[in-house]
Amino acid sequence: MLRRLYDWCIAAAGKPYASWLMGAVSFVESSFFPIPPDVMLIPMSLARPDRAYFYAALCTVTSVAGGVLGYAIGYFLYESVGLWLIQLYGYGGKVDAFRQAYAEWGAWIILLKGLTPIPYKIVTIASGFAAYPVLPFILLSVVARGGRFFLLAFLLHRYGPQARAIIEKRLGLWVTLGALVLVAGIVAALYLF
Repeated sequence: MLRRLYDWCIAAAGKPYASWLMGAVSFVESSFFPIPPDVMLIPMSLARPDRAYFYAALCTVTSVAGGVLGYAIGYFLYESVGLWLIQLYGYGGKVDAFRQAYAEWGAWIILLKGLTPIPYKIVTIASGFAAYPVLPFILLSVVARGGRFFLLAFLLHRYGPQARAIIEKRLGLWVTLGALVLVAGIVAALYLF
């Protein structure tokens, strides 16, 4: 099953709709979707290392745009949609502590959590809820998300063929490690939030 999914992602990288699909995943991940865009960015960049930076730029723009939607959910709809999403991801009891931390460390929270596998939607919704100034939020999101995606693009552009051979040789191991990193990010968010 993993091999078929991986092969589909590699084959889809050359299709006209692939960039649109990755942009859509990146957009919704920043506001409510649980799966990060890396699951498409990595195979698409492996298939087309020459387009890795384009894919990183696309993920950055759509992720920040989705982050603005998450911010709006937190700012305008926190009591209904925002609270439901926060509770869905298990962070309901920690929002007040996060709001207090935002008053003192808001910029660092956005930068650090935007670079990590911690679900970014939590940051975007909480930023709106905490009424963090929107312009600095957007600028910090561009830096954090862009830094993450462009670092990945640099590595995949530079080491794409070697990385593809290594990944394809032990696909199950790399998928398992990726899942563990994602779970570790979620657990860290639960306990370090």
